[in-house]
Amino acid sequence: MTAERSFRIIDLSVPLRNHAFESAPAEITYFTHRDTARRWARIWGIDPDVLPDGLGAANERIQLTPHSGTHVDSPYHYTPVSAGKPARTIDQVPLEWCYGDGVVLDMTHKKAGEGISAAEVQAALHKIGYTLKPFDIVLIRTDTDKRYDKPDYMEAQPGMTREATLWLLDQGIKVIGIDAWGLDRPFSVMVQDLKAGHVTAFWEAHYVGREREYLQIEKLANLDQLPYPFGFKVACFPVKIERASGGWCRAVAIIEGATSPA
Repeated sequence: MTAERSFRIIDLSVPLRNHAFESAPAEITYFTHRDTARRWARIWGIDPDVLPDGLGAANERIQLTPHSGTHVDSPYHYTPVSAGKPARTIDQVPLEWCYGDGVVLDMTHKKAGEGISAAEVQAALHKIGYTLKPFDIVLIRTDTDKRYDKPDYMEAQPGMTREATLWLLDQGIKVIGIDAWGLDRPFSVMVQDLKAGHVTAFWEAHYVGREREYLQIEKLANLDQLPYPFGFKVACFPVKIERASGGWCRAVAIIEGATSPA
């Protein structure tokens, strides 16, 4: 007998992986069942062969930052002071912000290094016939996640402009996600602008967090697998790391009414 559930979950996260082409790649050391048996034997002074089949428990040791893989940025990541108050760290952000109605905006027509304007955000909403409401979780689809295992991953995306980010926040949005390394344009493009004297063009979406409190979900994936641009829930609860600037999350979209095998 095959059991079914009345909802479907779409994984919107990239894996933590050795040698990833991202800004903060994880370093993972794997310990097999036999490795752990030998470790236990050394600690406890026993022969590993006395363990069932001579095996212990598989384990891993991972070195990473809170910004490795799919994660949520806290306001403290952008600035020590947000909206005139001490910026909240990831263990302080309201969890209610991290679950809500999702809407995905298709920006796959934008080229790497280009900025996404407020007018383009509004046009994308008009195209799908959707009006934002407070606490919607807005997902920016660029399909850059398809480059996650390619050397140009960090260079392959467009990014949100300051005005586009502010416009979303003006609609009551608290969480904005993107399927790329971050909400902004590639660092190489922003640094070029910075050297040319365009100071406000550097990290402009992130720095909006100095004035307005909001969260970013970075390094999302599979936004192209969502069956429709709205009408689904998003959950992006970050790991609770004390006083941290971000936290890893297993971001997912929940499609109610769809059937899936248990």
